[in-house]
Amino acid sequence: MSELIYLTEIAPVYPRPSYLNPSPTGVKSIEMIPVVTPDGQVIGQAPRSYLHGGSRLLHPVVHLHLVDREGRIYLQKRSMKKDLLPGYWDTAVGGHVSYGEYIIEALYREAEEELRLYDFNPVPILTYVFEGINERELVHVFAAVGNFSPSPDGDEVTEGRWWTAQEIQESLGNNVLTPNFEGEYSRIKKSLEALL
Repeated sequence: MSELIYLTEIAPVYPRPSYLNPSPTGVKSIEMIPVVTPDGQVIGQAPRSYLHGGSRLLHPVVHLHLVDREGRIYLQKRSMKKDLLPGYWDTAVGGHVSYGEYIIEALYREAEEELRLYDFNPVPILTYVFEGINERELVHVFAAVGNFSPSPDGDEVTEGRWWTAQEIQESLGNNVLTPNFEGEYSRIKKSLEALL
């Protein structure tokens, strides 16, 4: 599991200002995301809109899979307000690392924001590069096992529920689960089972 390495006090901002693209005003009010190398070195920062707009700059995200003692997996339903894949079921917790944050800080922040989940012990599972149509993400995957009572925020996450492995298997490829979750689940299914 890699950690972010901030090499300089303030990393350069993307997109680079030019005549056609002057510096945005009020950059401090825009959520900035680190731009990283595959080994986690922070080489810049950029607004989320730029990173999701086809720049293909690699940026870090965190995912948390919640597993209960019966082996069920908690999935969240993405809000219809989401730009990408609204209404699809996805990993229990997922989000971007903010510039200046470390991986574990982002994981706990996202768990609190999305599911009001505070008390869990994350186990690192995998780090990999995900390549979507408009973006590239350095995904840091964690899992936690226990008797959790997640409470979706109602804004980003409209609902959540526990799924059996059979329910997940039957939903694969049927436009119910996000493609990101489907790909990741196939990679880590055995690791999740090993935690029980």
